Amino acid sequence: MYPRSFKDSNGDGIGDIPGIISKLDYLKELGVDVIWLSPVYQSPNDDNGYDISDYRGIMDDFGTMADWEKLLAEVHGRGMKLIMDLVVNHSSDEHAWFLESRSSKENPYRDYYIWRPGRDGREPNNWTSIFSGPAWEYDGQTGEYYLHLFSRKQPDLNWENPKVREEIYDMMTWWLDKGIDGFRMDVINMISKTEGLPSAGGDRYAWGGDYFMNGPRVHEFLREMNEKVLSRYDIMTVGETPGVTPDDAARYANADGTELNMVFQFEHMELDSGRGGKWDPCGWKLKDLKATIGRWQTGLHGRAWNSLYLNNHDQPRMVSRFGNDREYRVESAKMLATFLHTLEGTPYIYQGEELGMTNVPFKGIEDCRDVETLNMYRERVTEGGGNHDEVMNAIRIKGRDNARTPMQWSTEENAGFTTGTPWLHVNPNYTEINAEAALADTDSIFHYYRKLIALRKTHPVIVYGSYEIVVEDDERIYAYTRTLGNDRLFVMLNFTGETASFASPYPLLAGGGGELLIANYPVGEGSETSGLDAELQLRPYEARVYLLKAV
Repeated sequence: MYPRSFKDSNGDGIGDIPGIISKLDYLKELGVDVIWLSPVYQSPNDDNGYDISDYRGIMDDFGTMADWEKLLAEVHGRGMKLIMDLVVNHSSDEHAWFLESRSSKENPYRDYYIWRPGRDGREPNNWTSIFSGPAWEYDGQTGEYYLHLFSRKQPDLNWENPKVREEIYDMMTWWLDKGIDGFRMDVINMISKTEGLPSAGGDRYAWGGDYFMNGPRVHEFLREMNEKVLSRYDIMTVGETPGVTPDDAARYANADGTELNMVFQFEHMELDSGRGGKWDPCGWKLKDLKATIGRWQTGLHGRAWNSLYLNNHDQPRMVSRFGNDREYRVESAKMLATFLHTLEGTPYIYQGEELGMTNVPFKGIEDCRDVETLNMYRERVTEGGGNHDEVMNAIRIKGRDNARTPMQWSTEENAGFTTGTPWLHVNPNYTEINAEAALADTDSIFHYYRKLIALRKTHPVIVYGSYEIVVEDDERIYAYTRTLGNDRLFVMLNFTGETASFASPYPLLAGGGGELLIANYPVGEGSETSGLDAELQLRPYEARVYLLKAV
């Protein structure tokens, strides 16, 4: 959940904790078990709360600690759980630790962050920041540079310092003792940097991920965190780990439980990135999606646990990216939901996904609020002289603000999100796409999600079954089975806006071997098969899930 965009209770245009409380029954009706709350801690908001200045305080925009405590009680009272975002690769430059750290080289907090002298009048190394520009900021007060893998207002904490780790573990224990149910850990695989912080090749600036992603001591640090904090509570943990392989993930989320419960990986999020990276969008191919998903489904089976998602607060809307947000918005949103909820792992639903919310037709850079987007635009257009239209097109496709427009609750002004001026423009399609309409329509995307969630709670094969691809080469149909004991699930998905024929390897006629569990189109007589290799016609973005007779 992205609190800033969920529901505003006081008319200041910013979503808040009382607003979340007012919509908990909506989440309960959807079938949500666990709410992941993006940061609500005290922050100057350079990166919308991911720059924390006080880990034990609540941001004024969101409410008070009393509001938060009421939220926790209300969540628990409905049988749901609450996990908090843990952002400890970096803090805000306004955190008390950093204010002390930058005050002098002799300060006891100096080594809480990563400071280095310059080299030949330049930065200590050539790493680029994930948010554009160099990853180092010069501080005139002490004449040295500090490392910031993200914004210059997000200095990296020095995990090599045992005092830093103890401070973090103490803070985590404080929140767990208040009753939270776990943590989502922001870029947790970046906390260990290669000794010496070497440059990445000889270019003036270059991507240095090889030296700070999955670093030499990261597993040591997480095992220590687990031993001192996590293992002492009955909680859920998920780590955000860009750049991991299935083998890496099996170490982070190992079955022995010595580190985390699961991780977020990003391979499938990079399928539509060109050679220039995220801001060089290109088309994606279904065979590549199949290969990536298959690698993770088979690679972690019996070894670790998958996180299942197609969008979140950092990614564009999935129906715009992987489906068709125009003539087949409803059908493709349901198909993609079927895909996510019939794989092995834990599905994550991002707010508005269950309504089929779409990307936004941003008119210009003045409509954007995201620090990553604004930095990129400044670097490429304002300073670099790049083409405004090309960059804005990339922003409309891949910008993080696509996911951060306010939740669309109703046809009221500002989609019922606020009575004031929203902090980010509401998507103008809210009059058509909103929760009020979805709840009233029994055939809506929302109610389809409810059915999918209920199916996962009814059929263990959907949760735990092994995965096997049925046809690899088809660029239109994605079909696979999930098998657990004598149960076999058969999933067929059409990823295109055209009718596609498919030769089913299983007889699907109800009397001969298949129970239709869910479909996003009506399935009547003549649309099932009575024999092997019988041709099926799958309509645009059609999804069907069958439970086959005992194998």
